[in-house]
Amino acid sequence: MPLIALSLLLHAYIGLRILPALAAWPLAQALLVVVLVASAALIPIGWFWRRRAKSASVGIALAWASLICLGFFSSLFVLTLLRDSVLVIAWIAAALSAPVPLEALIVWTGVAVPLLGTGITLWGYVNARRTPSVVSVRVPIAGLPAALEGFTIAQISDLHVGTTIRGDYVDSVVQEVNRLHADMVAITGDLVDGSVADLAQHVAPLAALSSRHGTYFVTGNHEYYSGVRPWVAHLQRLGMRVLMNEHVVLRHDDAPLVVAGMADYSAHHFEAAQRSDPQAALAGAPAEASTRVLLAHQPRSAAAAALAGFQLQLSGHTHGGQFLPWNFFVPLQQPFTAGLHRLHNLWVYTSRGTGYWGPPKRFGAPSEITLLRLVAAPSAAA
Repeated sequence: MPLIALSLLLHAYIGLRILPALAAWPLAQALLVVVLVASAALIPIGWFWRRRAKSASVGIALAWASLICLGFFSSLFVLTLLRDSVLVIAWIAAALSAPVPLEALIVWTGVAVPLLGTGITLWGYVNARRTPSVVSVRVPIAGLPAALEGFTIAQISDLHVGTTIRGDYVDSVVQEVNRLHADMVAITGDLVDGSVADLAQHVAPLAALSSRHGTYFVTGNHEYYSGVRPWVAHLQRLGMRVLMNEHVVLRHDDAPLVVAGMADYSAHHFEAAQRSDPQAALAGAPAEASTRVLLAHQPRSAAAAALAGFQLQLSGHTHGGQFLPWNFFVPLQQPFTAGLHRLHNLWVYTSRGTGYWGPPKRFGAPSEITLLRLVAAPSAAA
């Protein structure tokens, strides 16, 4: 009930601030009232009661409606706050005798909020639901053996198979990855949002992932919300190698490459024995294998990974912020939001994610399938 009340209050704030500006367009006013009332009701209903629906199709429909409304509300709320900030500045300027057309500004910014909110939500939906584009990244590695020059890793992250991301979407991702003919595939966590019983058929296409050295998986925080032990067992049955604070040594044209993986940064809160540990993940690695890649769901594992002696860390978790303006808040928790960054001797690549979480909406942070290519770093003498 407190969350329902909060939803009503926040929607009421938008209505009270925007509806008076639409007085000249009564039909638009009425439409906005209907949308706000429906959104205020559907967001909590879909969130809390969809699992109580009498049929799975009704529950899924409620979830879709709730999540679309949540995305639309988010944009409306942020734009309303932005509008009020602009109006406060305008009022101050007018009080200081600046020639500010306050009445026109009130009306046209009021019109702009629902129009921009609708446009952003529609565009964000299209971006979220399309098959992710391939992002190619060259990673310069110091001392890279000649045999590993051009070694490719296809990275999938944060697919979030669940209520709105289903088997057809997963299959389109698998087909796109397989077209890359990568040397290995890395899945860096947050693959699922739900139980094995509910989602096994929707992750089944992942068994068709194809690469020279196979598919490697590390847990994200959402695997722990969804039942990590059953999921680890199921993914192993699909042919993936789950790396839980451990590593493998790949032999690529006679050159060794250490591929290590560790449990999610927050794993110990759910499974004490799975505490994230890059040192343990590297323990026993052969000394001659100087190229060492770590799969770690959260970018904030990077400091420990650098100390452990890795050259490259592949992460996700952030979604690149998923849609504006939330990308500006990611640095409050994570050192990197998206892309390739350097931390001491470690390269960290943070994927924007292959799926999405919550609202089917991506704006300013498109989803991606990443193709990373290892290349020799230029020598200091050069």
